[in-house]
Amino acid sequence: RGHRYKTIIISLLFPTQVMERNVDPEGTLLTFLRKNWTLLSKSWLLRLTGTKYACGRGGCGACTVMVSKHDPVSRKIRHFSVTACLMPICSLHGAAVTTVEGVGSIKTRLPPVQERIAKSHGTQCGFCTPGMVMSMYTLLRNHPQPSEEQLMEALGSNLCRCTGYRPILESGRTFCMESNSCQQKGTGKCCLDWGENDSSPLGKKSEICTKLFAKEEFQSLDPTQELIFPPELLRMAENPEKRTLTFYGERGTWISPGTLKDLLELKVKHPKAPLVLGPAMKSQGHFHPVLLSPARISELSMVTKTSDGLTIGAGCSLAQMQDILAERIAELPEEKTQTYRALLKHLRSLAGQQIRNMASLGGHVISQHCCSDLNPVLAVSNATLNLISAEGTRQIPLNEHFLAGLASADLKPEEILESVHIPHSQKWEFVSAFRQAQCQQNALPHVNAGMRVLLKEGTDSIEDLSIAYGGVGAATISAHRSCQLLLGRRWNELMLDEACRLLLDEVSLPGSAPGGRVEFKRTLVVSFLFKFYLEVLQELKKLVKLFSDSRHHSEVSDQFLSALEDFLVTIPQGVQTYQNVDPHQPLQDPVGRPIMHLSALKHATGEAMFCDDIPMVDKELFMALVTSSRAHAKIISIDVSKALELPEVVDVITAEDIPGTNGAEGDKLLAIDEVNCVGQIICAVVAETDVQAKRATEKIEITYEDLEPVIFTIKDAIKHNSFLCPEKKLEQGNVEEAFEKVDQILEGEVHVGGQKHFYMETQRVLVIPKTEDKELDIYVSTQDPAHVQKTVSSTLNIPINRITCHVKRVGGGFGGKVGKPAVFGAIAAVGAIKTGHPIRLVLDREDDMLITGGRHPVFGKYKVGFMNNGRIKALDIECYINGGCTLDDSELVTEFLILKLENAYKIRNLRFQGRACMTNLPSNTAFRGFGFPQGALVTESCITAVAAKCGLPPEKIREKNMYKTVDKTIYKQAFNPETLIRCWNECLDKSSFYSRRMHVEEFNKKNYWKKKGIAIIPMKFSVGFAATSYHQAAALVHIYTDGSVLVTHGGNELGQGIHTKMLQVASRELKIPMSCMHISETSTATVPNTIATAASISADVNGRAVQNACQILLKRLEPIIKKHPEGTWEDWVSVPLPLLLQMRKQSKPVLRQHYAQPSHTETVPLSVTVMENFLNQCAFLQGLGESGMFLGSSVFFAIADAVATVDIAEDFMVQSPATPERVRMACADRFTEMRPRELSMWIHTWQIPPAEGYSR
Repeated sequence: RGHRYKTIIISLLFPTQVMERNVDPEGTLLTFLRKNWTLLSKSWLLRLTGTKYACGRGGCGACTVMVSKHDPVSRKIRHFSVTACLMPICSLHGAAVTTVEGVGSIKTRLPPVQERIAKSHGTQCGFCTPGMVMSMYTLLRNHPQPSEEQLMEALGSNLCRCTGYRPILESGRTFCMESNSCQQKGTGKCCLDWGENDSSPLGKKSEICTKLFAKEEFQSLDPTQELIFPPELLRMAENPEKRTLTFYGERGTWISPGTLKDLLELKVKHPKAPLVLGPAMKSQGHFHPVLLSPARISELSMVTKTSDGLTIGAGCSLAQMQDILAERIAELPEEKTQTYRALLKHLRSLAGQQIRNMASLGGHVISQHCCSDLNPVLAVSNATLNLISAEGTRQIPLNEHFLAGLASADLKPEEILESVHIPHSQKWEFVSAFRQAQCQQNALPHVNAGMRVLLKEGTDSIEDLSIAYGGVGAATISAHRSCQLLLGRRWNELMLDEACRLLLDEVSLPGSAPGGRVEFKRTLVVSFLFKFYLEVLQELKKLVKLFSDSRHHSEVSDQFLSALEDFLVTIPQGVQTYQNVDPHQPLQDPVGRPIMHLSALKHATGEAMFCDDIPMVDKELFMALVTSSRAHAKIISIDVSKALELPEVVDVITAEDIPGTNGAEGDKLLAIDEVNCVGQIICAVVAETDVQAKRATEKIEITYEDLEPVIFTIKDAIKHNSFLCPEKKLEQGNVEEAFEKVDQILEGEVHVGGQKHFYMETQRVLVIPKTEDKELDIYVSTQDPAHVQKTVSSTLNIPINRITCHVKRVGGGFGGKVGKPAVFGAIAAVGAIKTGHPIRLVLDREDDMLITGGRHPVFGKYKVGFMNNGRIKALDIECYINGGCTLDDSELVTEFLILKLENAYKIRNLRFQGRACMTNLPSNTAFRGFGFPQGALVTESCITAVAAKCGLPPEKIREKNMYKTVDKTIYKQAFNPETLIRCWNECLDKSSFYSRRMHVEEFNKKNYWKKKGIAIIPMKFSVGFAATSYHQAAALVHIYTDGSVLVTHGGNELGQGIHTKMLQVASRELKIPMSCMHISETSTATVPNTIATAASISADVNGRAVQNACQILLKRLEPIIKKHPEGTWEDWVSVPLPLLLQMRKQSKPVLRQHYAQPSHTETVPLSVTVMENFLNQCAFLQGLGESGMFLGSSVFFAIADAVATVDIAEDFMVQSPATPERVRMACADRFTEMRPRELSMWIHTWQIPPAEGYSR
């Protein structure tokens, strides 16, 4: 007992045990996989970087792996997915861990799950793909032929920021049981099975294709070929050792007892030590020197079924609890399973699959979290906590006193939770659970509730009532006083009215309550009660024949039934069509064909190397940044002495260490005398490990003196006249004169919120100084390596030609990696020069989101003059954007916003004005759409308001005001609206828009509490930069004497497949297969002075450069080809030539308009159709990068359309994002207007719609 272990035994990848010594108790599985060189044999080492770091909080799924353990109860092997960033490495002793590398490899064996996600086009940047693969792989290990619902659940907590979920789900569906989920099933035919003579909504079968992959070509899934559970671990599990295992780290100790007796003794010895069973959640600055792990205690995982209830061990995971409850529900009569059904409902939406696999029931209960989804249900259901200690056992109720953390009702320091007893429900007892969150799954609730009522048998009189809420206070709140006052009351409208009054008095939320959303939460408190009231009425209706008296009982009107229906998580459905290539096109020509991403297979196997996957280089050091904690302050002093005293800390980099230019005026790389926002970089720590570097940042003491004013909002900036640049203005026609001649004038305001960057791969850079000539190699995740190169050059005061930037691939950018990577690259380069060591800088997700800014929030004011028929004669819009504390790209964003404000509408009299506000926030920057989505949302909101005033559908106003003939835009460019009109008409026709509109109207008439909306939005999106000098590119094409071709160009692979497209172009031009070609990386040494990969034109300009280079090379080969016409490509290029077979060519294609082109990033039911027989001759590859962003506005305006149908809805002020809170509070009703002090006035008939029953 107390045996000192320093070795952890797990199985990794193969059925071979891995013995890791000196395991850090604070370490996670992700750190172990990525940072450690793991000895798998005596001769070689392996660093497993396929498992990615993206969020560090278990919220994105990029680090998903499969853990396999032997279940001692069922004696079966249990496979489950976990997020490696939260899994303590010490908890895996005796477990088998399968990473994406262990599933398959392009070098050896590629199993179906990896093959299918790649060939189904389920990857773009590929950073999330290993996690997707592992979630799907774990599902298939447990269910070789899963249902679509199981597939959705398995992938529910895996985020993807660029591919969209449609192709990922399509790849998973190939494993699923056949389903009848076609959108056209109402017609009796699948939309893909229309005959030659049928009038298919997707166009002629011969010209239009929907098949992006051939399912019959995939290899079949053979479960017998998977790796077996390692026999060594099986023997360990079947004969578990009872000794206590202890792992000692630098700061803490992990103790894993083998018996319950040992655990209880340790709890006496270490009463403050927490029990860790599940994810290692980030502690809020609190360090525990001793951690106790009860993972090996089988008594804590026992499940006991009794006649009065179910006892579940505290060590059972939430996923196991789901299975236990589902099994018990199937066994018992419905009346006994009310509580179990309520718990199961919440478990399905609690966190994600990976977290549920790790988190324990005991941990969830004991945490007493204010937003706990299970505790409110357990509390109202009279659950009991079974406690155990060295002194014995005792039981305490899981009630309001326990949830409030009262010492008299809580665990004693030496006690642990052994199990939770959940009693059966009984006849005439009804239990329900409710929650409202930002989204249905994987999100903390704003408010949740558990409610239970027991009615006197045969009546509707309340015998017992319990209501508990989460999210409305510091702990779960039980409305005990209100419930007691309602005992004996009948379950009718008078009771409901009284209950609402009592609840709002007892569950009080002051206006300053933490978390805000006070009015929304108050509304949810009574809304949940109302829904529970209706649910019980419906159940009573089923039991009405058993009533012993003849009294009248309330019933639910048909109009209110929709309130009882939950919004179910449905399987996304969609169809993507594209035009077939010409049948005469050579089979070798890949242009126009659905070619798989060049790196797709490597994405799927984890072998695609990203910046931080590069192996550690000799003498490499790590850097961590120190940022400001004040929004506007003067720096008095910076004390780094305590940080330098820490072991392994090498140096602290400040502004004084910069040999060249410290950024620009007003936008310093490292702050000197003043900080202008929270998150501004002040200095950086360099240490031997990333852990020590981060710890050292906490030891740096900075003294501030606060300055005024502190400006956060656009409103404050306008008040203080705080702007970053001069006003931008465009005007045409005579606006004032037009306003005098219109029938109506309408003014309004639109608020568009910002958006934080969340590319899956955080900002990261590796700087390697060379030994001579001050040369630097910089490996960086960026959209603009040339900008990084120039910034580092000016910062270090060395020539640009000494610096080479390399970009292999980027894990998502969206504009956030245009400017900021240069800042991080320059700071890391200063550290590399000062220390003489390579420097690796990888931002945590928290730092990334704090420092880098995002999409600009916009405040727009419009004044529109229009005729009664909806024709707009004059439009005056003024927009303010929140630029943050420095200029960054705010001036350009303002210009683009103003230039594109007219969208698809020809209005003769326009005035557009824009200002960029300077505030004390991190500088906002480029983001997909670059101002257009915000500006167009203002314009479309104005159009929607005009439609409401005219009493016409919004689509009619849009159609009336669209461009109709060739005309000039507000920026004086000739524009032909032919394709715009064609797109609009085809969308109306193929979507059956007007019949859907009728269906929506009919639905809304019949349903009071649930509404539908529909919207169609036109879009005219111009691609490119503001300056034509940016519309250039260069390519370098090498033809080697063996026939292979190396292509290099100035574009960066962000996931958009630019390298794949470039090889398609080169293949067509050189008339050789893509398999003969290769692209290695983007490098400033091969293609200099490049432009940023942005503005939706990179494929166009670089494609033209590659095309021109290939044409010139082919022309040089013409004499040889003519001389040897029967020869092969290899024959021709092997002939010695007097010229070098390489060419660099620049191209400047004309900036053109591209219209409403499709994007496959939608996650709602969707049909994407590319217009037939349309080719823009001036554009090379039909740039689509940013245009798809605004397509999502149709969902926003459909929500607005639904809100507008609410009988007593207030004038809907369009605000983006349309959060649940904003949408709910826009639908004004009796619940939104309730106030505790006003409730004496609220006596009314609940089943009469408000418009008929009373006036506000």
